[in-house]
Amino acid sequence: MNDSRVTKAARQHGEQRRGHLSGLRSVESWHKPMTKRRPYNVISLFSGGMGLDLGLEQTGRFRVRACVEKEHSFCETIRLNRDEGRLPETLVVFEGDISALDPHEVLEKVGIEPGELDLLVGGPPCQTFSTAGRRATVQDPRGTLLWQFLRFVEVMKPRLFLMENVRGLLSAALSHRPIAERPEKGGHPLEHDEQPGSVIRAFAEDLQKIRGARYHMDCFEVNAVNYGAPQLRERALFIGNRFNASVDFPDPTHANPDSLSQEDPQANFFSAPNVCLPWRTLRDAIGDLKEDNPTVMDFSPRKKSFLARVPPGSNWRSLPLAAQKESMGLAWLAKGGRSGWWRRLSLDLPCPTLVTMPNHASTSLCHPVEVRALTLREYARIQEFPDEWQFAGTPSEQYAQVGNAVPLRLGLVAGNVIANELDRLARSKWAYDQDEKQPYRVVYVQSHVRTRQWFKGGETFVWEEGGENGSAQYAAPRTRRKTAVLRSASGL
Repeated sequence: MNDSRVTKAARQHGEQRRGHLSGLRSVESWHKPMTKRRPYNVISLFSGGMGLDLGLEQTGRFRVRACVEKEHSFCETIRLNRDEGRLPETLVVFEGDISALDPHEVLEKVGIEPGELDLLVGGPPCQTFSTAGRRATVQDPRGTLLWQFLRFVEVMKPRLFLMENVRGLLSAALSHRPIAERPEKGGHPLEHDEQPGSVIRAFAEDLQKIRGARYHMDCFEVNAVNYGAPQLRERALFIGNRFNASVDFPDPTHANPDSLSQEDPQANFFSAPNVCLPWRTLRDAIGDLKEDNPTVMDFSPRKKSFLARVPPGSNWRSLPLAAQKESMGLAWLAKGGRSGWWRRLSLDLPCPTLVTMPNHASTSLCHPVEVRALTLREYARIQEFPDEWQFAGTPSEQYAQVGNAVPLRLGLVAGNVIANELDRLARSKWAYDQDEKQPYRVVYVQSHVRTRQWFKGGETFVWEEGGENGSAQYAAPRTRRKTAVLRSASGL
């Protein structure tokens, strides 16, 4: 595709992008409440790139009073944007290891008493539980960061809390049993701490033990693309409250456009009118973006020599056999689809999940038109950071801030859910909803998007821009929504 076609496509999709983004406000007005109601106070832990916090601020109902973050460059980003007026000028930044920080000190600094905080939010680092890498469970010290979050809940006693993480947390075990020693390999039955899901069951059990509160918690497995983000990104959102109230998360508002075009509404992801808009695409996010001096962690010349031979919408499968073997080494012999190897994106599809470094061969995020990695600003657009937002640190630190961030869209949607719940509880004078403890729930809301077809039966499928792409379509979902009870050792 030449430059004139890119410019034309950008013009055609500029208005569409503005329409899709109509629910997101300008950054300059985020910290100004949209209504006469007071903004709810928020304290943020593991603030990172501020994606979750900015999404909350976009609702106009919340004001982040303090951030706790360990990484210096991330803190510099927060301070930079605060000082430029993009965050409340009174925002306090606590830089350092959360395990060495006293929650009482944070409350005192912002002038809030225990029990008066409206919302505590945070995303404890998730590498320990991610299915994208090697699981170490809580034998890795980072696993204890979940309990650091719980320590702040115990001391601050917020009215509600929002904790986000990877979906892999829900199946993580407290203790890891090597595969060769598991029951299916002749080993003895798994112990309680070795059972899948034992991490979050232990977390739930300890949450129940907090004195002076009656915390209820619901977990929602969601995908940002189903709510208008231009990215396939699965997350687990834990919403807790100390009033024994059950909270619900809305059905998706966006869906695979092919499912929306089905004549039979039962074939849709969800029945109309809940879903009425098509997924947003990479073109919607970056099609009108022009950069004079972009920040980019680019591919090496060797990597570009292979990517130049891959058409947009395809991956290593489009290379000649000899080039596949040469470029992939032992990975060529591995099992699995390996769809990220030498992957070039498509403007007509949502972006795959962003990673912290776009220039790795096995998880490449190559621009559809140019033979280069996605730029930092393109990354930020995909996560829906505003163009005015600035990032501090080295290029790798900046990419990490954006790549690890929660999509702002999920913060916006969750923020509206929480604001409505806080409004409801305030009207009830903060009364407990029910006398008996309610079981914690895990609610699956069409989180897993079954991947598009890349290869089958010896045939490589390339996603053609504007084409029919019948053989490469995303498969229809198997499950729309389901609810399970999260039971701890105590029976909850």
